[in-house]
Amino acid sequence: MEITAVKSNVGMKWEMVKIPDVLFYMEGPGVRNTQFTTSGVKLLNVGNINNGLLDLDTTTKFISEEEAYGKYKHFLVEDGDLLIASSGIVVDNFHNKITWATAQDLPLCMNTSTIRFKTLDSNILNIRYFSYFLKTKLFTDQLRKLITGSAQLNFGPSHLKQIYLPLPPLATQKRIAEILDAADALRRKDQALLQKYDELAQAIFIDMFGDPVKNEKGWEVKELGDIIRDIEAGSSYGGEDKILDDDEFGVLKVSAVTSGKFRPEEYKAVKKSIIQKNPIFVQQGDFLFSRANTRDLVGATCIVDKDYDYLFLPDKIWKIIFIAEKCNPIFIKSFLSQKSVRYELNKTATGTSGSMLNISMQKLKDLPVIIPPISLQNNYRIFYNSLQNMRSNSTDVNINSLALFQTLLQKAFNGALVP
Repeated sequence: MEITAVKSNVGMKWEMVKIPDVLFYMEGPGVRNTQFTTSGVKLLNVGNINNGLLDLDTTTKFISEEEAYGKYKHFLVEDGDLLIASSGIVVDNFHNKITWATAQDLPLCMNTSTIRFKTLDSNILNIRYFSYFLKTKLFTDQLRKLITGSAQLNFGPSHLKQIYLPLPPLATQKRIAEILDAADALRRKDQALLQKYDELAQAIFIDMFGDPVKNEKGWEVKELGDIIRDIEAGSSYGGEDKILDDDEFGVLKVSAVTSGKFRPEEYKAVKKSIIQKNPIFVQQGDFLFSRANTRDLVGATCIVDKDYDYLFLPDKIWKIIFIAEKCNPIFIKSFLSQKSVRYELNKTATGTSGSMLNISMQKLKDLPVIIPPISLQNNYRIFYNSLQNMRSNSTDVNINSLALFQTLLQKAFNGALVP
């Protein structure tokens, strides 16, 4: 196999090769809505790939077996395929949009905005090594240069064919993959523990209040707008990912909210001199709502942990002020996190599938919400806060394992991890 190589800027003596030289890759076809069926072969879509996992329970779209094994047989996923989502993805979240197909996921047919990879020669490129390359700044920085004018990734084969990756000897690739596999396993174990705390909080909510959409317990139902005192919207500004200087404020990115925990490090630096109106700085107890994002992240909420006199709201994040006598913000946060509620909320979002979706202020206010007695909501808050205190102890461990993984990842592709 002929490989086009250039001198490496990373990895010291490693070659840099273009993706098409060492990999087969294929983008899914544009299956039309009129072709969807309720049984047959399931279709893979962007929303099935989250947090590095393939979750096929989040879609009910199929195509007939006749089409899958006929017209689209070349797009059938195979065991061991490396899969990515390639549309409507926040750049900083791309590492979560990479996963693997296994035999238990099959049969499965690719759809638009999904891409699969296979190594052309396993004696030249280790596919697990390549999967970690996709998570590096070396990859996303090249991609950003090819995709200008957008904070989101929307790319395809025409972009991938222009991207270079470092190609060390095969033994080095395998060693790098082994080290990163071990670090990633530790990171996932710590993440799983945090997930257990979140699942327990959800289970307590269901035990106390039932499914909020079915409302089996017969709670009073109002529109969300009936318990909202005010909604404040921020302002849109471009900025840089950098430490703030004295003449700058930070405008929050939607990623400050999407994890469900406020992340003050997720901002862009904006010169104070260009800010046109008084910014809305975030303060302790503020309830933040992400009104625009991808389908799996839109409608995310968080509660700010302390005052930040240098961070202000963008137009894509709202600060919601509730009527204290009617509801507890912790209860509302958990209510909006329920799968059944998110499904109803997402149905109101506008935008094309896989791209940035938007929830209007009026649609949010129109959302039906159960209103249990405030005393019961406050009791739930006590359970929730107790769990969060325990969770915070585990969060420090998770931060350390994530930092270790990121450090090893960057060292690996700078040639400093394995000689």
